[in-house]
Amino acid sequence: MSATSITPDSPDRPRIVIAGAGPAAQALVRQLTRTPFAGGITVLSNRDFAGGITVLSNRDDAPAGLLELAALPQVSVRFGQPASYIDPDSRYVTTADGLEFSYDQLVIATGASPVGAPLEGEGRCLSYATIDDASRLGDAVRDVTRVLGRRPLGILVGTGTAAGQAEAVLLSRGVRPIRTTLRPTAVVPNLAGSLLPAAGIVFADGSSMAGDLVVLAEERIACDALAVSAGLKTERRGGIVIGQDFRTSVPGIWAIGDAAVFDGVRLGLLVAAASAASVCASQLLQALLAEPLAEAA
Repeated sequence: MSATSITPDSPDRPRIVIAGAGPAAQALVRQLTRTPFAGGITVLSNRDFAGGITVLSNRDDAPAGLLELAALPQVSVRFGQPASYIDPDSRYVTTADGLEFSYDQLVIATGASPVGAPLEGEGRCLSYATIDDASRLGDAVRDVTRVLGRRPLGILVGTGTAAGQAEAVLLSRGVRPIRTTLRPTAVVPNLAGSLLPAAGIVFADGSSMAGDLVVLAEERIACDALAVSAGLKTERRGGIVIGQDFRTSVPGIWAIGDAAVFDGVRLGLLVAAASAASVCASQLLQALLAEPLAEAA
């Protein structure tokens, strides 16, 4: 079965398919369609995209931000239809259910997943995985500080770049962070009725650490299996290798968000999703404009 994003009877219209529906994918759709971000942030794309956009989501649920984009006339969101196969020569994507979507340009935004198994009580923790988490972490620290009436004592779990960035955010917000590279087995809940969700962590040997908040900034692995199957160049430790223009090693395929790696570092730790999406959208529009000219020549 074949389909395009909004007008299957108009094959001449350019088609962009986005594999993934997370924050990076949503930011890219907003840039391409000039849809404002939350808070009225100005969209930076300098041209309107006149074609269709298909978003292949592996989620069965429909978060509000994604539903808002799905309501746009040029956008088709396929919920619960993750991309499973790419034919870069014929330029089509097949979903897990066997639906086929042809594309002029394809963007992989499949994100990253935690290395370890879910932690008991993880929902009580604050998290830091990308630069975009910095403002959310800062807001949470502000609320905790207001409740306590003093500088919070924070427990930071993690290693690598994400943990280093999270530590910098905590220090800038007046938190006294205690950093551990040893993964706990559980999060200690605070007393019933407390506005602070976590009181500390417990390790496998029974030892524990107490604090006013717990921040998880553990390493993540890029979800790059789709890219690997299509022959794209990937980093040895995971992640789709991209250039400064977000192009991958295969023509017509781009990568954005935590699935992408630039200079060996996960993209989400290098640039905010909105900024990356703005540059990627501009490059996509230029590529779509250049291809007909190249064919005519």
